[in-house]
Amino acid sequence: MPAFQYSAVDRDGRRLRGRMDAANEADLEQRLKRMGLDLITCRVQTDAAPLFGRPVSRRDLINFCFQLEQITRSGIPLLDGVADLAATLDNPRFREVVAAVHEDMVGGRMLSDALANHPTVFDALFVSLIRAGEQTGNLPEVLANLAATLKWRDELAAQTKRLLIYPTAVLIVVGAVIVFLMLYLVPELTTFLRTMRQELPWQTRALIAISDFVGRYWLLLFLLLVTSLGLLLLASKRGGNARLTWDYLKLNLPLIGPILQKILLARFANFFALLYGSGITVLDALAACEGIVANRYVADGLRRAAQQIAGGESITESFRNTGLFPPLVLRMIRVGETTGALDAALMNVTYFYNRDVRESVERALKLLEPALTVLLGLILAAILFAVLAPVYDILGTVKL
Repeated sequence: MPAFQYSAVDRDGRRLRGRMDAANEADLEQRLKRMGLDLITCRVQTDAAPLFGRPVSRRDLINFCFQLEQITRSGIPLLDGVADLAATLDNPRFREVVAAVHEDMVGGRMLSDALANHPTVFDALFVSLIRAGEQTGNLPEVLANLAATLKWRDELAAQTKRLLIYPTAVLIVVGAVIVFLMLYLVPELTTFLRTMRQELPWQTRALIAISDFVGRYWLLLFLLLVTSLGLLLLASKRGGNARLTWDYLKLNLPLIGPILQKILLARFANFFALLYGSGITVLDALAACEGIVANRYVADGLRRAAQQIAGGESITESFRNTGLFPPLVLRMIRVGETTGALDAALMNVTYFYNRDVRESVERALKLLEPALTVLLGLILAAILFAVLAPVYDILGTVKL
């Protein structure tokens, strides 16, 4: 369904601009009339970017799920509740989307089908969960779980940023200091040392050689670094063996790799429990989770597990064969599978990973700060020793 950028007037004569999905211009005019607006002009919007410069955030979706849950629990007709949301949302872009959803529901569509027309706002997982809630009659519970899950994803994203931002910032500072020393300080001292015509130690000669090389070819080195990073990023985005290798290497980085793996498995456990608890089959839930983990190596493991389950293997054995899950998690899943309470076992797995990720991030941050500080100190000490050692030798030979 195309998106139209329109200009309209309300009953008070105020001119309004907005964006709405419609089958054609006549359909757009009818939709606006039901909103109390008269169409003036419209055109098909070819750019899918948000018109108002503010995309629909995760916080908007959390509020939407919470308010829609309250509407369904209080007995308000869903159609009326969605109409009220369309009139009261703060984000103009999201307000237009929900208004279009309401119009589709007026036309006879289910809520999940109406949401599916806006994949940039409501992803496939969101739509699948809403559809499962409609089919099982548990829409309020599904909406409550969705809101809780989106909040958890916010917290998880914040923890991941905390883990990555600090070492990245420190490494940038270290790189900048080294470049400054190589391009400015070392050449200045090199001129002084060479005028003394004294035998220089090997570390000083090596430092001078590196400084000369960086000074001559810094532009080439910079372009080589940017090109390498660009090719690496392109290869990781295009998929194939390069993407698989890159995702595998990320999970095996010292200190950070195991935490990233726990974060991915926490994401998987959370959504797998949510999907299974909403009435979606194990195989369909695993298929949906392959895209959620955002890691080709983990996704391939989940795909192999799904194939083994489809072939008659138990869930526990299939997960064990992936090599991704620790024994404690496998034992919890086995108990749930044996007792028929797999949904409760999956929630226990989710709690286990959430707590483990939080504690791991806190421990990593406590270790990273002193480790990177020591690394920076050692690098600077090595450079200063190579520079100052011959200076002290020269001063030692001076006779007063």
